[in-house]
Amino acid sequence: MLYEEFTNRKKQGKKSFALLIDPDKPGEDDLFKTIEIANKSKVDFFFVGGSVLTNGNLEDCILTIKKHSSIPIVLFPGNGLMVNANADAILLLSVISGRNPEMLIGQHVIAAPSLKRSKLEVISTGYMLIESGKATSASYMSNTTPIPANKADIATCTAMAGEMLGLKLIFMDGGSGADNPVSNAMIESVSKNINVPLIVGGGIRTPEMAIEKLKSGADVIVVGNAAEKDLSLIETIAQTVLNFK
Repeated sequence: MLYEEFTNRKKQGKKSFALLIDPDKPGEDDLFKTIEIANKSKVDFFFVGGSVLTNGNLEDCILTIKKHSSIPIVLFPGNGLMVNANADAILLLSVISGRNPEMLIGQHVIAAPSLKRSKLEVISTGYMLIESGKATSASYMSNTTPIPANKADIATCTAMAGEMLGLKLIFMDGGSGADNPVSNAMIESVSKNINVPLIVGGGIRTPEMAIEKLKSGADVIVVGNAAEKDLSLIETIAQTVLNFK
């Protein structure tokens, strides 16, 4: 079970690197190259999904990854329709940073029957959007206001509430194409006040940024846009995470 993998790695003090793949973006050659580098670099997880998918490539993308890699595939859905039984697990995201009922429970009700039939491992996840310097696809599509970047207390209380409600992971995200990553101070505050694994993504563009987030308390870092623009980052960030102490 992948949730056990997340929790066991946290207990052992091991950090993880999740490579985010947007099925809309890479062409076939780029996807093959990305998978090849991810295998070589020993990436821990593929997160597959996005705020909106337009070209129907979700299943083809997942099947291509499965054919060429043994790295676990975790769906990172932007809405209740992004369900595919060929993945290994799904992050069932509740946008706890916002007050839009559709993103707290509405989309989940729509997705529940197909999730039940799929036999996917469902990992309930408290998703927290953090202000990152500009409007992002995630904030627009979720119709929610991100937590202000300088309000670590609000983020911490929100994460604590999510854990108390039984959510198994907390995911702090600046959103796709974020100008600024989640601050180290906010990550540290949240990390110190929850016991569940903490995932951090958005705006991580260098190995140095990755180290900062890990030192601040992130258990898993997620990189997407930066790796799309520079595939060499996959190996350098993977090595950074692997060698982190």
